[in-house]
Amino acid sequence: MWKNSFLVFLFSLSVQKAALDCERLRKPNEFPSPSLRSQTETVMRGQNVSLSCFLQNTSLEITYFLFRGEKCLQTQDGKGEPMTINLTVSEAHDLGPYKCKVQVANCSKYSHPFQFTFADPVTAPVLNISVIQTKTDRYITLRCISFNGSLPIDYIFFEKNITISPVISKDVRKPAELNITESNTAEVKEYRCKAKNRLPDRVKYSQPVIIPSTGGDCGPFCLQLLLPGLLLVLIVIILILAFWMLPKYKARKAMKDSAPRVYGNTPMEAGIYANVCENQADEKPVPGLEPKQCASSAQDGAEYSQEIQYAAPVFQQVAPRDQENSNNSKGGYVYSELVF
Repeated sequence: MWKNSFLVFLFSLSVQKAALDCERLRKPNEFPSPSLRSQTETVMRGQNVSLSCFLQNTSLEITYFLFRGEKCLQTQDGKGEPMTINLTVSEAHDLGPYKCKVQVANCSKYSHPFQFTFADPVTAPVLNISVIQTKTDRYITLRCISFNGSLPIDYIFFEKNITISPVISKDVRKPAELNITESNTAEVKEYRCKAKNRLPDRVKYSQPVIIPSTGGDCGPFCLQLLLPGLLLVLIVIILILAFWMLPKYKARKAMKDSAPRVYGNTPMEAGIYANVCENQADEKPVPGLEPKQCASSAQDGAEYSQEIQYAAPVFQQVAPRDQENSNNSKGGYVYSELVF
């Protein structure tokens, strides 16, 4: 009986000692709550991250516990060393919440919950510039927008490498705008913009846009602005001409295909024969020879008329040509010419 009483006494002393230790540790700066941190709270799907749990008091023997919801992911004992765990955030349940528990003797404390959030990276923004030109000044409006990426998105405008605007934050998918008024100058201007959301190291820049110098007229810049409109007008004119000439071309082709072909001769060939016949009629007849008469045939006005002529050869003696009077040649040849 006295043995049981002695055991109960020892147990009560240990409990009282542990209670006194906990009370001592709970004094300010003696046993603070742990901190649970990561390099970023915003992650992309499938990104690898690290979580660290540490206690400011590095002189205590500590046991760390890391929880995701009610599930314990890792346990680690140490003194003055934080506990670090590497994670891959792929699904919604990987976002958390996470908690860290530290235990010293019989005393324990929890960190504040930590939660990741998913975000999509921004794409390269598009910079549009509109210019209103006057005799003395020009009014420039810069518009910058990234069509992809989780909101909000922060925009900044640059002239070359110099920042010319504060951070313009957009919670909706609308472009950030910046208005500039400047006097006409011979200096070429170059602008660009930057887009960034909550994801670290995911900054994107637009392509630079150049505004040429002004010397009373906008020159190449105006041509660049008017070129799309001129191309559109040119395409419309080509289409109108094509639709206007196509029926005429089809009608002419149909008329040509319906015309008859006699003996394979074309109207042009008939005209040639007619000219030959007229030329032969004008020539003086050669004694002793009778030229062939032209044979012609005619058809009604709906068809092509056609004439066929025959020319008779006329032989006459001519003197030998000078280039033919060589040592090897023989005289006395008679040459003839065909006269049509």
